[in-house]
Amino acid sequence: MSGNGAGGTAADKRPNELLGSWFLRSGWSKGELARQVNRRARQLGANHISTDTSRVRRWLDGENPREPIPKILAELFSERFGCVVAVEDLGLRPTHQAPSVAGVDLPWTGPQTVALLSEFSRSDLMLARRGFLGSSLALAAGPALIEPMQRWLVPAPGSSLAPAAEQPPGGSRRGGRLSAPELELLESTTVMFRQWDAQCGGGLRRKAVVGQLHEVTDLLQESQPAATARRLFKVAAELAELAGWMSYDVGLQPTAQKYFVLALHAAKEAGDRPLGSYVLSSMSRQMIHLGRPEDALELVHLAQYGSRDCASPRTQAMLYAMEARAYAGMGQPGKCKRAVRMSEDTFEDVLDLSEPEPDWIRFFSRAELHGENAHSYRDLAYVAGRSPTYASLAEPVMATAVELFGQDPEHQRSYALNLVGMATVHLLRREPEQGARLAGEALTLAGKIRSERVNTRIRRTVDTALRDFGEVAEVAELTERLALHLPETAAAL
Repeated sequence: MSGNGAGGTAADKRPNELLGSWFLRSGWSKGELARQVNRRARQLGANHISTDTSRVRRWLDGENPREPIPKILAELFSERFGCVVAVEDLGLRPTHQAPSVAGVDLPWTGPQTVALLSEFSRSDLMLARRGFLGSSLALAAGPALIEPMQRWLVPAPGSSLAPAAEQPPGGSRRGGRLSAPELELLESTTVMFRQWDAQCGGGLRRKAVVGQLHEVTDLLQESQPAATARRLFKVAAELAELAGWMSYDVGLQPTAQKYFVLALHAAKEAGDRPLGSYVLSSMSRQMIHLGRPEDALELVHLAQYGSRDCASPRTQAMLYAMEARAYAGMGQPGKCKRAVRMSEDTFEDVLDLSEPEPDWIRFFSRAELHGENAHSYRDLAYVAGRSPTYASLAEPVMATAVELFGQDPEHQRSYALNLVGMATVHLLRREPEQGARLAGEALTLAGKIRSERVNTRIRRTVDTALRDFGEVAEVAELTERLALHLPETAAAL
């Protein structure tokens, strides 16, 4: 008997209509799906899996396969459709496991946070091949994601949000304590990594960031004073968030989510609620990208609630902008417009330059504000059936973002993304020539950075232009350029 046994009895079985619907829309044959399951199982080290056409037919007829097949199916359909497809969305029953490095429902304690950061970063460095990190591949969504993240706000026993005693947070190792200059160097290195990411995309320096994160977890396993431990946890949180952001940028979505979750745990240990809200905003962006605006809204509301009394105006403005993006994806124009206005009004309070701000929020400039709000209007246009009204609202705001980013050599990826955004606005307004021109500028820029996110958005925009305006000469020329200069390839690490 193979390792694909059913999880239910014969009496339980009835045709799985949900799985059948996803399968039909995928365009795969039963044999092709079986081959993909076997291939992914081998990549996970599950060599006992041997699926065939008849087994796929039995799943469609109502058989519930054992793990890791439900997770594998969810991953395959998620990749096929470009959105999160949970195990439950396929009409399958997941196997509930105890919290471990594989999931997102992790213990909120300092020593375990350090151990999990160390284990996951080491696995990434040693084993990651296209992001396959064993069973951690499964993306969490819905209550399985939101409920564990809500525990960010629960105070840890014996402290507010961070270790109070001068004990080694990681537990067992002993070593020399970190000097002040060494700690400052770690903090400045994190700033440098963030600058590289903005300029060059996530593909060039991701492994360097993961390596630095692993080194910091080693330091956290040594005996450090409480104040030093807090600063190290903050560095770990920023590096883990950046590793997640870079993973997201190159298309490694489950890996990105796991780093974000670990970053939130480290931010809690650092006692830094604004930083935690920033991590949650990154998770929200990922959910918007993956077609889960409801999850995105839950995450950003959690971020707003958790930092309501300590976040700077710039951070609050960023969170309002993310709230608008989520409402736009949900097709709620009134709430979206209100959040856009709140982001704009709050950003006007970013005036006192003498007040220092953490480096992680400095990216949210006036250009970024306009870019996010323009994308909210653009998304409303798509949700409302290509509404010209919302496209007209998006155009001047996006034009300002493109102009401002065009003057900023340090944020080339954001410039490329907003060029693509402007191209989509012109396509919505049925102006294919302008859309093709801007997408062509983004394509030129894409050759200078390493961002699968930029590449994917260019491909989707060109595909839309080709479908709707294939007869236009500029669109046909752009399609040829795309095939020549940006062929479909695996995400670079």
